Amino acid sequence: MHHPLRLGLVYGSARPGRFCDTIAAWITERVDADGGFELDPIDPQAADNPALVERIGRADAFIVATPEYNHSYTGPLKELIDAARGEWEAKPVAFVSYGGLSGGLRAVEHLRGVFAELHAVGIRDTVSFASAWEQFDAEGRLRHPERAEASMRLMLRRLVWWSLALQEARAARPYGEAA
Repeated sequence: MHHPLRLGLVYGSARPGRFCDTIAAWITERVDADGGFELDPIDPQAADNPALVERIGRADAFIVATPEYNHSYTGPLKELIDAARGEWEAKPVAFVSYGGLSGGLRAVEHLRGVFAELHAVGIRDTVSFASAWEQFDAEGRLRHPERAEASMRLMLRRLVWWSLALQEARAARPYGEAA
């Protein structure tokens, strides 16, 4: 019996009134529509909770929903990432970013190096929301969803592929044996 892949949805912001909740709700809706994943929200607001590291360890793949603050990602996200180590290894990580004109892409570029150091596999395909606050209405719905939804479908298909490939590889030979 095949179990659905476990997808950790990592929140990149811990600020009060954060826009990340809107982005995470959109991601959740898209993941639910596509199927194939059992979603587990991983929120840095609970970063002191050792159960988060356990949940990172149980996940088969990740989507990081990250804002861009000062041309990079947030301190709480860095703390959450650093709370785990081996739990990230040989697992795929995809990114949905948001922000001003750059759409959070500078944060993603910084995160790619951090996850590479942790032996995680960054997925090339991303979803990015430039001027995100203008793209969503008051109910959290995208005003013009077509392009973002198409990008998300592609990213999720690639994430499933990498998740299955790396899951099979980890089962055949534990990643630690490659050292």
